[in-house]
This record gives sequence, structure tokens and C-alpha cells, in this order.
Amino acid sequence: MIRSSMKRKLTLFHVLTFVLLLLAPVALSSPQSLWLSIRGASSKAASGHLVRARRQLHFRNEWATWGVWSVCSRSCGGGASVRSRTCITRNLMGGLCAGDLRQYKICNNKECPSGSEDFREMQCAAFNDRPLVAGNSYRWTTFHGGSNPCELSCLALGHNFYYNFGRVLDGTSCDKEPGTICVNGRCLKPGCDSILGSEQQEDACMVCGGQNTTCLHHKSVYQSNTLEAGGPFGYNEVAMIPAGATHIRVTDNSKNYLALQNGRSQFVINGNWKISVPGEYSVAGTKLLYRRSADTWESFEVMGPTQEDLHLMVLSTDINLGIEYEYWLPPDQYNLYHGRSPLRQAHRTATYIPWDQPTTTETTTTRTTTHHTTVRPHHKVQPRQGREENHRNRPPYPSLRRHCGNCQRVRGRRERQRQYCQKDFVFRARVLGKLYQGEETRYDVQIIHTYRNRFRLEHREFLWVPNVCDCPLLEEGRQYILMVRRHINYEHTLNRILLEEESYVVPYRPREDELLRPLEQLCSNRGARRLRG
Repeated sequence: MIRSSMKRKLTLFHVLTFVLLLLAPVALSSPQSLWLSIRGASSKAASGHLVRARRQLHFRNEWATWGVWSVCSRSCGGGASVRSRTCITRNLMGGLCAGDLRQYKICNNKECPSGSEDFREMQCAAFNDRPLVAGNSYRWTTFHGGSNPCELSCLALGHNFYYNFGRVLDGTSCDKEPGTICVNGRCLKPGCDSILGSEQQEDACMVCGGQNTTCLHHKSVYQSNTLEAGGPFGYNEVAMIPAGATHIRVTDNSKNYLALQNGRSQFVINGNWKISVPGEYSVAGTKLLYRRSADTWESFEVMGPTQEDLHLMVLSTDINLGIEYEYWLPPDQYNLYHGRSPLRQAHRTATYIPWDQPTTTETTTTRTTTHHTTVRPHHKVQPRQGREENHRNRPPYPSLRRHCGNCQRVRGRRERQRQYCQKDFVFRARVLGKLYQGEETRYDVQIIHTYRNRFRLEHREFLWVPNVCDCPLLEEGRQYILMVRRHINYEHTLNRILLEEESYVVPYRPREDELLRPLEQLCSNRGARRLRG
């Protein structure tokens, strides 16, 4: 009995020992170890979610491309067209796409035919004879005294009340501000990109949204500080403004009058001793806005770009206290008229001086903003002969005319076309004087209009003829059309305008001007080679 009970106790002891051995890893581990194990599992899961969230953040919510523009709301008079886009949602945490869901632009901006019904009036008339409250019907006309200019307020004809029919149709003119139209119940003004509500504006170079980087600025002041007895009365040229200029602004604060001529020497304002009324004028393919105050202030602005040279004049009746003028030019045009040529030195001034009145002086200050690099010449080149000399008239030497014979006659359509494309300069000029120097003749001329010039021209130039035979013959005081070339000698010490005997030279007349203007396009399309005989 005792031995069998001892055996049962030993067997039970062995079973308990085996169970304790099985539970030993769990029993020996502390509660802190068990908590860390659970926390490690949860942190792995959390880090996985965080990685997925970070990966998702790389994909932002972005706009899809714009859809097509809708049909214009009007066929003329300035309607509105709309297009929309959708926001592609790639990240729920990223929020909505920044920007507008819809975009409106102005369309069919041409004027409606004369006699067309007013658009707002037409919308009011659409409710004619329609029953309103209590079954009454009326005939309606436009009422402009409503609180919201983009609401259709119509006045009942024959009655003293108006009714608001809701929003006007898109494209209706907004009476609040000129140039704005109603879109979706709001007054919007188009930017230069035709988008309604856009803040894009043209810069001084006429580039929409530009930063004035595609043109260069020229600004000068013209002053006449002395006055002769009797005064320098009459018209005096202040400056020539080249074709292609934009944002021309001219102001004067004297008792004189500003005047302007086009490329054909026709006055646009204040010409022929007649003072023009302030207002808008057409010139050089653009508009001129002329303003004048009751006292001595006057100005004009030309938006441009101009299609021909303009001649700024002043009708002098008193001392000039300063005419300020400025404009912008494309870089190639600027370098041609105001920049430094790599083949010549700089000149003291580029502003016209009225030499026909020697006692009148001019002080010119030029402030020019440039963004180009001046190329330095490899050879020292003298400025054009006589450019820095005194321009007083000198008595000419008698013509020698030794072994001259008859002068060569250069005329005709074929020669006009050939030389126009080949020569360096084509311009209209007035002959101011002539001087024989050695075996050459020098003409002093005033440049009135340029048709084609490959290099910079001053308002007054010397033309050199390599003979003293008066070939070709230019008479003082007359105007001519001249086709000449620039001559630089082998040593690079002379830089002159050469008037050769075989140059195309004809007296100026309006018919000749009409024949010259189409030739520029002919040269561009065909080139000079196809015009040669």
C-alpha cells in the first residue's frame, strides 16, 4: 500500500515537473518583455501605413488639361466662351486643386452691323407680352438704373416701374466700366490674352505678359534756350521716330505747339499753321491721342507699333523749355538708330539740331536703357568724315569739271528695283549745301525719310561724290530719292556714305514714293540676285 502510494506521488510529481518545463519560457519572461513584443508588432504595422501615406503624398492632386472652348454666346459685339477642367484626385489628404474650374474668354469682338438691335434691349424685348403677377403683361425696354449691372433690369413702357428678370446672358456689355462684359453674373474685363478676369497686360514692347525684355527704351529732352530778335518762328524738326516704335510719349510745357508729320511729310496734328483740337487721330497704322490743357501743357501718345517713320516737330513761337519724348524699339531697330556700330566710334549726340538757325542751341540728355552687348571693333575706325565738324555753310569752290563729259543717266523701273535691294541706304533727303574738297564733292543733306538702311543714319549726313563733275547733280533746297552705299577704306580709317555716278538719284515726287514702298517686300521674298540684269 505504502509502496503503491509512493509510486502515484512520484508519477504525479513527474507530470507536474513536465508541465512546469513546458511553461518555463512563458513563466521566465517578464511582463515588460511581453509588452515590448506586442508594441513591436503594432509599430511595424503603423510604420507600414506611414510609408504608404508618404508614398501617396508624392502624387499630388493636379488639374487635367483644359477642355475645348464652347460656342461663343454672341455672333458679334463681344461675346463669351467658356471651357472647364477637372481636378484629378490622387491624394485624399492633398485638398482641392488650386485655381479656377472654369475659364472665360472674349470672342467675336467685331462690331455688329449698323442698325443691329442692342443686346440688352433684345433680352428685355424677349419678355414682351408675357404675363407676370396677376396675369398682367407689359412691353419692356432697358433700364440702366439697376443695382447690379449684370442683372436684366427692364422698364415697363408707359409705366414708372422696372422688373428684374435675373442675370443677363453671358457676353452682355457691363455698364459699370467700359470694356467689361457680364459672365456668370459678374463684370469681367479681358486681359491682353483675351481671358476674362485675367490680369495679363501688354508691356512696352507690345508683348502680352512680357517684362519689357524684347525692346529697348530711348528717352531724350529737346531744349532751345535762346531766342533771336523776331524769334525762331515756324516749324522745326525735333527728332525722327523710327518705324516700329511703341509707346511713344511726347510732352511739352511751353507756349509752343507740338506737331507731327508722317513718313510722307503730311501733318497729323497742328500742321499748316492750324492748331488741332485734342482727341484721337490715325497715324502710321495706329492711333494717336492728343491732349492739351488750357494753359501751356500739351502731350500726345502713340501706342504703336508704327508702320513708318514719324517726324516730331515743334511750331516755335517762344523759347522752348524742354520737349520730352520717349519710345521703345526692337533691339535691331534700336541698334540701327541709337546703338553703337562695331565698325565706328561713338558720336557725341544722336539728336537732330536745327542747323538752319545757327543761333538756336539745343541741350540733349539721353537716358537709354539697354540690354545688349556692344561689340568692340578690331580696327580703329574713324567716324564718318565731317560728322563732328561745324555745320556752318561754307562757300563752295568753283567746279573744276576737267575731262567730265556727260553725266551717266540712271533711271527706270529695273534700276530702281535692283539698287533698292543692293544698296546700303535708300532715303529721301533735302540738299542743304555743297562743297568741293580736292577731287571730291561733298553734299550736306538732311534725312527726311528712310525706306531701307542697313546701318545707322543721323538726321543730317554728308554724301561724298568721287568727282567734281556734278555727277550726279543735286540742287540745293530740293528733295531727292537716293540709293547709296557705305564705303570703308582698306585701312579702316574712313567710314563714309558714297554717292556714285551710277547711283539711283531722282527728284522726289509722290509718285516715286508710291513706287518705292512695295519694293521692300520684293527684296525680302526674292532677294537682290533675281533683280539683276
